[in-house]
Amino acid sequence: MTLTNELVDWTFERKCEKAVEALARNGFPAVYCKTGQEAIDYIMGEAAEANSIGFGGSLSVVDLKLAERLKELGKELLIHSAPGLTPEERLAIMHRQLNCDLFLTGTNALTLSGCLVNIDATGNRVGSMLFGPKKVIVVAGRNKLVNGTIDEAIKRVKEWSAPPNAKRLGYKTPCASSGFCSDCHAPDRICRITTIIDCKPRHTDLRVLVVNADLGL
Repeated sequence: MTLTNELVDWTFERKCEKAVEALARNGFPAVYCKTGQEAIDYIMGEAAEANSIGFGGSLSVVDLKLAERLKELGKELLIHSAPGLTPEERLAIMHRQLNCDLFLTGTNALTLSGCLVNIDATGNRVGSMLFGPKKVIVVAGRNKLVNGTIDEAIKRVKEWSAPPNAKRLGYKTPCASSGFCSDCHAPDRICRITTIIDCKPRHTDLRVLVVNADLGL
């Protein structure tokens, strides 16, 4: 590791730890993970007693390659983005994610004041984050940290998350072509539902892993 990388890791470690402290003040059980492997180990431990595990379509979770590991343990995986599904089958899986044993997802932005900011097209992901599953684990890579206001977090989502996600999903939006948000009204628009979780939802066991690694978009 170069000196530059060491200093970058040290800087992000301080930011991650600050985010964890803020999340704790807001009622979230939050854990700092120095590496992606630490996040994997934590999730695998929490998944031991879960039978059904929902995936919120998060690239942060995909980056950890958890599905392969959990499938080997015989878990029922509720993945609505699995290839070959009909629209009806995808919708049925989304509904089942709302009351699964464990729901795994990422977040579009995490402020250093401890707020989770997300923008969805359908709402299945944020719906499962808020209420329903027995346990929710949110994976937040260091690239999702925002040292600023909620408005700046929303700006981060629209500038850095929405365009590449629209392109990844094959949607016909201006940002999927230009790479820049234009606050469009396209039929395929993915910025439809904005949620701000200021504090842990009252009846949801929602935990946040803040990882000192770049995960997702």
